[in-house]
Amino acid sequence: MHPDLDGAVWRKSSYSGGNGGECVELAFAEHVIGVRDSKNPKVALAFGRTEMDLFLRNLRHDRFDV
Repeated sequence: MHPDLDGAVWRKSSYSGGNGGECVELAFAEHVIGVRDSKNPKVALAFGRTEMDLFLRNLRHDRFDV
């Protein structure tokens, strides 16, 4: 399944720098949330709302080692 993100309205993260590069962008479609890097906008990942909610909850609780 390839979600349709053509025509989606992409929004930049508020944490992205103002220099025009290195931006994370999100788009909200009917059944998925798209995530892409502004330097390579032709490639996007799509997550279901449940998966994105789980990811964000874990991120907020610092459950990832980086």
